[in-house]
Amino acid sequence: MSDSSRDTAEGAGWGSAERGAYRELMPQRTEKLSWLSPRTLWAARNGVLASWFGDPTGRTRGRWVARRTAAGAPADKVIRRDDPDRFSFLVIGDTGEGDDPQYAVVPGLLKAGRDTRFAVLASDVIYPVGSADDYGTKFFRPYREYPAPIYAIPGNHDWYEDLGGFMRVFCDDAPPLPPEPAPRPLTPAWLRSLLWHRPRPDDGRHLDEARKMRSALAQQAEQPGPYWAIDAGPVRIIGIDTGLLGTVDAEQGAWLREVSRGPRPKILVTGSPLYVDGEHHPCPIAGGGTVDDIVRDPGHHYVAAIGGDIHNYQRYPVHVDGRTVQYVVAGGGGAFMHATHTIPRVSVAGVDEQDFRCYPLRGDSLAFYSRLYGRRLRLRRFFTLTEAEATAVITERLGIRPARAPGTPARVTRRTRLVAGLLGTGRRPDRGKRFRLPVRKIYTQLFSPSSATYDPPFFKCFLRLDVAPDAVRLRCYAATGNRAQELNPPVEDEVTIPLV
Repeated sequence: MSDSSRDTAEGAGWGSAERGAYRELMPQRTEKLSWLSPRTLWAARNGVLASWFGDPTGRTRGRWVARRTAAGAPADKVIRRDDPDRFSFLVIGDTGEGDDPQYAVVPGLLKAGRDTRFAVLASDVIYPVGSADDYGTKFFRPYREYPAPIYAIPGNHDWYEDLGGFMRVFCDDAPPLPPEPAPRPLTPAWLRSLLWHRPRPDDGRHLDEARKMRSALAQQAEQPGPYWAIDAGPVRIIGIDTGLLGTVDAEQGAWLREVSRGPRPKILVTGSPLYVDGEHHPCPIAGGGTVDDIVRDPGHHYVAAIGGDIHNYQRYPVHVDGRTVQYVVAGGGGAFMHATHTIPRVSVAGVDEQDFRCYPLRGDSLAFYSRLYGRRLRLRRFFTLTEAEATAVITERLGIRPARAPGTPARVTRRTRLVAGLLGTGRRPDRGKRFRLPVRKIYTQLFSPSSATYDPPFFKCFLRLDVAPDAVRLRCYAATGNRAQELNPPVEDEVTIPLV
């Protein structure tokens, strides 16, 4: 097994490494998606409109589900497979930017996942707005050599065109929904409708041609709707759709409670992680209760809850009623990297730094962002930190042991402390609380690095889950964009989850 980022800096992708062969998989011309572009931000406006004028996602989702049921999809939305008691599957989150970081994941994924029975895409299949014509370069082409079916749950970006592209690709080429009656003038719904982003009338004209790249019978996967359950071997995998604002409507909540009953071990896949960045986000259900209430109920026998949306890897082993539920963030499948260095010292639900895992390591994240902003601000000599300097200042600010001992010990200077503070580096829980959330939003959301990450290391990742009658082994594999990690994908984290 090759070195991981926890072993050496070279295992993290630093240094003069040979670039991977992933670019051979890419089209000659690729879209350079930038989240700083006013055009991109305007196209992706529906989430803001939903938060201001009311969220129509639940009603639209109900119309899609009703149509699929009328067309013959199973009413319980359960996909019943014939997998044996021992099998493996992949989970890949937040994939579809269609550029270098997404394609850099593919060689390692094909190598580590060559014997898996299926894959699940967890949130944001297509950026920026889920258009049907983006599926060619952002779904069918990158995964054309993956030989097994791919199921998916939508993320908020897939909802920016009312889920039309997603339903066409994953749900039996569902035709567009007919328009709803116009809302009453001068109401919030009327204001929302005036500004609402909608797909182009000719969107999807290239979809039939794109489908040919994954046309083999063994690659086909039809799912009953945007949320579903898969009975596979000894486990039930449940995928939920958290829409534009990270919530669940009452109809889906009632289905989730019903499909969660019974002693069969269950794994939840959700577009909104329940534990992330050292905080608990239980995910409200319209009408009362939360998704995490359902996960924690001992009668439902959940063993893991895996969420996308945040573009890195995190794991929180939470003790619940005498058992441990693994809460995982797995959104590092292709989109720009959300920082981990902004995560404060972890102390949540009984999970502390000794139990917590993340990828990239905080020091690598800080070094990555320091290079990014050094280039953007043309202050490379001031901003750029070596991975050893970044690791040292993270260790000091959080009061923790370094996850990887630096090759050459680095001294923490006034400059490194200042750069770490400017880039939102986390602290211990008793320090800097009131500044933590705004800084994280600024540096990992508004000023995302998507338009500047075309050179390794990318710090991408995917999950492989090996299921057996008595346990599931979950492994997080790294994809840096360098050749060494393509040939032998390193395991960044591994945990065995008992089923009995």
